[in-house]
Amino acid sequence: MPGSKTSKTALSVSEGVEQPGSINQQAVDHLKKTKKKPYSTTQLLRGIRKGEISMLGQAITLVESSLESHQKAAQELIAACLPYSGNAFRVGITGVPGAGKSTFIESLGKHIIGRGGRLAVLAIDPSSERSRGSILGDKTRMEELAGSKNAYIRPSPSGGTLGGVARKTRESIILCEAAGFDTIFIETVGVGQSETAVHSMVDFFLLVMLAGAGDELQGIKRGIMEMADAIVINKADGTNIRRARRAQSEFANALHLFPPSLSGWIPLVKTCSSLYNKGIDEIWDLAQKYSSFVKESGYLKEKRLEQSRYWMYETLRDGIYMQVFNDPAMKKELELHEKAIAEGRITSFMAASSILNKYKSGI
Repeated sequence: MPGSKTSKTALSVSEGVEQPGSINQQAVDHLKKTKKKPYSTTQLLRGIRKGEISMLGQAITLVESSLESHQKAAQELIAACLPYSGNAFRVGITGVPGAGKSTFIESLGKHIIGRGGRLAVLAIDPSSERSRGSILGDKTRMEELAGSKNAYIRPSPSGGTLGGVARKTRESIILCEAAGFDTIFIETVGVGQSETAVHSMVDFFLLVMLAGAGDELQGIKRGIMEMADAIVINKADGTNIRRARRAQSEFANALHLFPPSLSGWIPLVKTCSSLYNKGIDEIWDLAQKYSSFVKESGYLKEKRLEQSRYWMYETLRDGIYMQVFNDPAMKKELELHEKAIAEGRITSFMAASSILNKYKSGI
């Protein structure tokens, strides 16, 4: 108040509480002390052969790593697992978005396990553009199957590439077979160019379609349909049964227009309801019939040999690509040629030819 000896106010400021740091240093120090050393190739192989899922998971993580040291260890492990691989039935499963692939895989997977089989599902997920991690999370979409001790589900981020993690998926197949899984499913992102890569690593290629979506006979599906060993019309239940049967007839007629397959197998079209578990046993019986057919004819052995050749060349192409883009001198050349293209001094094809010539001559 005016005239008073001391001036007081109703407002006061209290000292704030000091906030802890965003990083718990004690926890970091504890993790450093308790962090286990990475397993050796021998330890991983021993664990995989015993069927230890944790060891299998770590081995696949090693395969998927891009670190040079990890890749060297991964190749040693794959070489050690090769004698124990090759005995599983490899099935590729693809389909249009919304066709219910995950529900179908879970239903078919439970049927296989019920018959005494062991199933590994390698699912190629679309990747997050930011983190490059899987965004679909197949373990959350196949809860019952994921909970079975005779099933293993491994989602792998595609990294935004058209072929997804095709080469690393093929190597993961070898690891899963060495772990004792007799059936391997490879689920793809959807109908696209990655299906060609998946087709080149499986024995049986299954196309899951949806009736009533207006896309039964689109020309874009032709290439996928020609690769299919069987077509499944899913969600054939309730009011959709009639549409599913009509789609089944249309697909069967369309398949007759394609050239005969090299195996001599005639693809069939089946309907099923994954939700109500109807028709699942018939589809698996058809797959087993195909397996017996190609084994007896010798086509399976021939096909796997051709697939091995294909992946040798694909790995070679990838290796040359990585050498060009990871070499410091080549990186400088790329930058110079990019600038030249931007300034209109050379064309893209001229730049590529120049870079390849410099690479061959060792700069």
